[in-house]
Amino acid sequence: MSQTSSSAGRTVREAIRAHYGALTVSERKFAQALLDNYPAAGLASITIAAGNADVSTPTLARLVQKLGFKGYPQFQQALLAELEAKASGPTQRRDQWASEVPESHLLNRFATAVGDNIEQTLANIDSAQFDSATQLLADTERRLYVVGGRISRALADYAFTHFQAVRRRITHMTSSSATWPHYVLDMAEGDVLLLFDMRRYETNLLRLAQLASERGVAVILITDQWASPAAAHATHAFHCWTQIPSAWDSNTSTMMLLEALIAATQEANWPETRARYERLDSIFDAARLFEK
Repeated sequence: MSQTSSSAGRTVREAIRAHYGALTVSERKFAQALLDNYPAAGLASITIAAGNADVSTPTLARLVQKLGFKGYPQFQQALLAELEAKASGPTQRRDQWASEVPESHLLNRFATAVGDNIEQTLANIDSAQFDSATQLLADTERRLYVVGGRISRALADYAFTHFQAVRRRITHMTSSSATWPHYVLDMAEGDVLLLFDMRRYETNLLRLAQLASERGVAVILITDQWASPAAAHATHAFHCWTQIPSAWDSNTSTMMLLEALIAATQEANWPETRARYERLDSIFDAARLFEK
């Protein structure tokens, strides 16, 4: 681990998870306070940050060293770098990659980056949380709403197409946020909102997550490693690693997680889903949609 970031591009959040078992009770108290208000809780001075979490300054100093940082200033630099990465647009991302370009072919660099993204994503998925989210997605007594942002709406569209075949009572929210209050009007306690939000995060999606959560809707958020602010209102938040040698981020790991959720939801209600597939195929045949 370097002095300003963890090894292999690990965020401070990931470093806390990796070292959590070795932390003392007091150290865990600050770690949890930081995770609950990430990364803002770590951007104050060490005295204020420790006081806000009701721990001592020496406790916080020991914690950041356990996480692999030389001291609190380097710990803060890592958090600030994450904030900068959150806000970066395509031009800044491309410039960053261009300054670090190895001599290998672009295809090889893409393959390496995508492989690393999938590995990091899988390493940070809690299986119990995955299973819990699957139960929500498979419960047809709950209406499922699906929505994405400017770029992530393609993921929402893909999710809707598949979940519509897997289960009933699903609504694909339009890409126009001006129409969202009409959907919120019909949301009931216990319903589920599957929401996609990647950097640069969209304020309308944050507000939607808040409104849905206030109505007792379970929000399942799929975001990137830096975490959409909508995570504050999510029942389940999944972080997918997305960086590639490009001005844009990759959705490969995001699609992997989404397809895993679809497959798990399908298996959770297989008898009903199988019957639904068979009825759908008969409709396809009657409509002569596909070549025989």
